Amino acid sequence: MKNYFYKCFDCGKTYDKDQIEKNLIYLCPTCGKIEKNQPLRGVLLVEYDYESIRRKFKREDFLKLQTGKFWLYDFLWPLNSEERSDEESHKNKVRDSSFALSELTRNDMNKISLPHDCFLEFSFDGNKFFILDDTRNPTLSFKDRASSLVALKAIELGIDFISAASTGNAGSSLAGICARLGLRSSIFVPRHIPEAKRIQIQSFGAELVLVDGDYDLAFDTCLDISISKKWYNRNTGYNPLTIEGKKSAVYDIFISSKGNMPDLIFIPTGDGVILSGIYKGLWELKQLGWIEEIPKLIAVQSSGGNALARYMKSKKFEYQPAVSIADSICAGAPRALYYGYEALLQTNGEVIEVSDDEILEAQKYSAEKFGIIIEPSSSSSLAAFR
Repeated sequence: MKNYFYKCFDCGKTYDKDQIEKNLIYLCPTCGKIEKNQPLRGVLLVEYDYESIRRKFKREDFLKLQTGKFWLYDFLWPLNSEERSDEESHKNKVRDSSFALSELTRNDMNKISLPHDCFLEFSFDGNKFFILDDTRNPTLSFKDRASSLVALKAIELGIDFISAASTGNAGSSLAGICARLGLRSSIFVPRHIPEAKRIQIQSFGAELVLVDGDYDLAFDTCLDISISKKWYNRNTGYNPLTIEGKKSAVYDIFISSKGNMPDLIFIPTGDGVILSGIYKGLWELKQLGWIEEIPKLIAVQSSGGNALARYMKSKKFEYQPAVSIADSICAGAPRALYYGYEALLQTNGEVIEVSDDEILEAQKYSAEKFGIIIEPSSSSSLAAFR
């Protein structure tokens, strides 16, 4: 089977994939820690035999792949495809049939394929910039990248029930992906989330659990109940595959740009998992020798939910409730804070804070100038760029 393993970000210990996956372990067995209103300790990352991949796959072949189809780069995906011989790898590496499925079916993969040609070029004040348009994903959300991988792993493990905490988007994403794949889901959300997001989650047939509190309380409540009921859990940052799934955005950017990566990447940041996933994907491309330098990462936060910005200044985490019109990036206790912070350190990155007024202005600008209607959390990046 494929050679991948889990490594703790904090203590550096490594674990066999079967030990972690078959026992439904999400954090490091040695140092993992969950505390109320605190970032997670012992976040696990998936790593591969990068030297072996370098020998079998070349940069120019990877750049010929079509974006949005996970199975085309199964060698960088923690699903149990069968190991291929060097001859088979060379023959199939740029073909649709390259994924040697074991527990999963091609039909499952097709149901959750992402669109291609979603890397859109625009200009602003003479500067060229690109938007990764994930509005055409299965549930119209970037979060589908993580939900898809989590759901496929659940199928592989023989589990048909997945839970998640959400402010709306991740929950809707998981509910929709589960509906496509014949799985059941339970979504824990703060009672005050927008009605439209509630309706969307329920429309996909998910069980909706309203929590009298903020996202951080919904996160903790979901964990407690999913552990007691032995559900598979998609909580962002807690399940290592949420970071792993979101790295796929980097591969789409890499392929779409024909390897000419941007100098800067602006990332809406709440819990830090998108930031972490983007960095993980870039780090892997560098490990493989396919890029020379990792672009500078810019984490964008609402001034009403600025935990990472405060941590960058003080190097000390202090919990503060997050309140902003950009509810999808409201996290008082970012679960992937420490890995997200590492991503900024390693890329000479920074945090930019934007106000709710700036977010709304950028949202309006995007619709009028680019013909793209984006929600406040996503428009925060455009606000920072402007």
